[in-house]
Amino acid sequence: MPPLPSPTGPTTTPGPLVRAAVADDLPTIASILEPYVTSTAVTFDEQAPDATAWRQRLADLDARGLPFLVAELDGAVVGYAYAAPWRPKAAYRYTVENTIYLAPAVQGRGVGTRLLSALLDACALAGVRQVVAVVADDPAAAGSLPLHRRLGFEVAGVLRDVGVKHGRTVSTMLLQRTLA
Repeated sequence: MPPLPSPTGPTTTPGPLVRAAVADDLPTIASILEPYVTSTAVTFDEQAPDATAWRQRLADLDARGLPFLVAELDGAVVGYAYAAPWRPKAAYRYTVENTIYLAPAVQGRGVGTRLLSALLDACALAGVRQVVAVVADDPAAAGSLPLHRRLGFEVAGVLRDVGVKHGRTVSTMLLQRTLA
């Protein structure tokens, strides 16, 4: 897939290149997620996915026609986002859950906005109607709620104390955005 155009058309301001993830990106993607797994409750993963898990995820999403994107700055992958099925039952087939992670050094620089915007555009092209975001109540997720709200997500509910990570219970906020 070629780089995706911005939602408002081409831009002359420097920013991240957003493109489809490829197998060569997976080691960097794994390294972006790993500190979130080991040091935060942003993700409920308790062990970082290995290379096999990442290859399977990329292949599965590709087979489903769902986007898995990366953001590059100066030729280096600095973030990723993908859309995965929300639930396994067939009636949920037009609803996905988005996932987005950035390298800490690029947070607050517009990379997340560009990446999530491109993901939403790609989801719409794939026929997705609803996108759900699950945001953990963890200080490391502080930028996720404003990012999603900026892009039109609305709070759909809170699931209290649904996870236990690093010895503490963690709640999640559900956000939702209609695409079609």
